[in-house]
Amino acid sequence: MSVKRYFKLLGIYAKMDLASLMRDRKFMAIVMLADLVSNVSSISGVFLLAWKFGGIGGMDRFEVLFMLAYGNIVMGFLNMMGGCNALFPSRIIGRGQWEHMFIMPLPYTVQLTVGIFPFTGSSTLLSGIVLLFVALSHMDVVLPWWWPGALILQLAVSMVIVVALSYLFSSLAFYAPVQCEEISSTVIYSVERTMTFPLSGMPVYVRYPLLTIFPAGLTAWFPTVVLFGKTAGFECFYSVLFAALTAFTAAHFFKKGFRYYVKKGINRYVSGGHRS
Repeated sequence: MSVKRYFKLLGIYAKMDLASLMRDRKFMAIVMLADLVSNVSSISGVFLLAWKFGGIGGMDRFEVLFMLAYGNIVMGFLNMMGGCNALFPSRIIGRGQWEHMFIMPLPYTVQLTVGIFPFTGSSTLLSGIVLLFVALSHMDVVLPWWWPGALILQLAVSMVIVVALSYLFSSLAFYAPVQCEEISSTVIYSVERTMTFPLSGMPVYVRYPLLTIFPAGLTAWFPTVVLFGKTAGFECFYSVLFAALTAFTAAHFFKKGFRYYVKKGINRYVSGGHRS
């Protein structure tokens, strides 16, 4: 699929999202406001603890707020761009929709370009951006000219890690579609809820698993540490290398599961064509 066609498709979905917003503006405004309140409330507990004690584990109040805002931006952007099952491939596989894609005269990359919500689904992203600027405005730090580029790079790396984890675990749905239909959503929601905890000052038996086995720490806390110079040397590139390794691993096992799926098909349909 060409880049031009990709953005053309995104434009079509954006127009559809705008149409849904304009069709019932009052209802959609209530939904967006509810999302905004929910998102801010979900991170307020950690920030209030940081405010009460003047920081957490070597991170001051507004560094903690920056970390929370960073996590909101990561998950807000991913949910806005892929919240309609493209971010949750195990649902597509487990529900038998992957077989529907076989007969569509379009590449898989085109069919997975579905469900962006730049207007109705942007509340998490916008709240994260606002909180990020609030945090930066209260920090007594001089940022170098290259810092915005480093921020964008870290955000992209964090998003790659989340998406790669989703597709890596979703490869299990090719083998067990019923049991693993919602495994991708479980993984992503677990990352989203765990990424709000600052790992500074935590014992190594808590910190290291969240940077390796289940890398929720790489989606908000570690990038914050790197961006504010609290680590140096090889550690600064750890998240980039981890993202690349996870992405390649996810691609390998997803393709392997797909080849198995092509041979075996899905066992969720009865003779009448309904999902069991």
